Amino acid sequence: MRKKVMLIFTELMVIFVLTACGTKSQDDVVKELNNRLDNLSGYKVNAKMTLKMGQDSQVYNVEIWHKDPTYYRVNLKNAAKDQSQMILRNDEGVFVLTPALNKSFRFQSDWPQNSSQAYLYESLIKDILEDKGAKFSSTKSYYVFETKTRYQNNKMLPFQEIKLNKNDLSPAEVKVMDPDRNALVTVEFSKTKFNASFDKNDFDMNKNMTRAQLNLPAMAKVKDNSFTVKYPTAAIPGDKLKEEKNVKIEDGKRVVLTYDGKKPFTLVQEKLSVKQASATPTTSTPVEGQPIDLGFTIGALTDHSISWSQDGVDYMLASKKLTKEELIEVAGSVQGDMGK
Repeated sequence: MRKKVMLIFTELMVIFVLTACGTKSQDDVVKELNNRLDNLSGYKVNAKMTLKMGQDSQVYNVEIWHKDPTYYRVNLKNAAKDQSQMILRNDEGVFVLTPALNKSFRFQSDWPQNSSQAYLYESLIKDILEDKGAKFSSTKSYYVFETKTRYQNNKMLPFQEIKLNKNDLSPAEVKVMDPDRNALVTVEFSKTKFNASFDKNDFDMNKNMTRAQLNLPAMAKVKDNSFTVKYPTAAIPGDKLKEEKNVKIEDGKRVVLTYDGKKPFTLVQEKLSVKQASATPTTSTPVEGQPIDLGFTIGALTDHSISWSQDGVDYMLASKKLTKEELIEVAGSVQGDMGK
């Protein structure tokens, strides 16, 4: 009888030890992530990003390639509108490509090194490592961290929830939240391949532009300068739309919105007729300012303006009174055709 009791006790201890070994603490996971960051040679990731803009949401399919240490290729596609934009980083700088317009801009910038990026794996790891007060929990399938974000000019998104798959610490889901912890940006990762291999032209600007143009839907290549005027929904106290002016330009359409109040600003929207895609290499236009992630695109931020392209339309928001944070807030809210 005594031997039987001892055998049962031994078996229970083995089960306890095995169970304990399978449960990692926050320190254990952080240590593994730190090691993963040190040995990350590159990856390919597919994801779906949902942006909540007021009552509406926009969904983007995102393909992310990263080759250590500083090569990036992020392809953002709005499936509902057949619109795409690509962010590239190589030895020549940071590029934002709009294939349908045969247009690219070049920044001299350290993007994405010093700011949170919800769809970049190593950025998520840095957010976890740098937030010493990060909250940690564990479910059956995921390790979950709630951390502060590292957005330099956007305090409207201070928190994020990061879910990592337990089996390989790959990203599963990220929710970027406002001060009330409402999720405004959600990234759902569907496929992650670590230690991915790349061709020598995978991060070349001209090669990527040509490849993207060849894959454009036929409707995206049609010459058409019509567009729906959009209005910012972010409320700047005391500001009201004073004037909406259509300006005649050659081969295109331009609309200028002037807002008056304590912090007046001007929003310019312009669309030129789309040129047919060709194999001719494009020339990148150098852009002043720093690239800023608006979620749905990358904008160029200066002290008094922010410019970006979306759905084939170029936008420029300018004000001597709005702060950089307010410029980003207003730009990010230019998503609908209401708000006059």
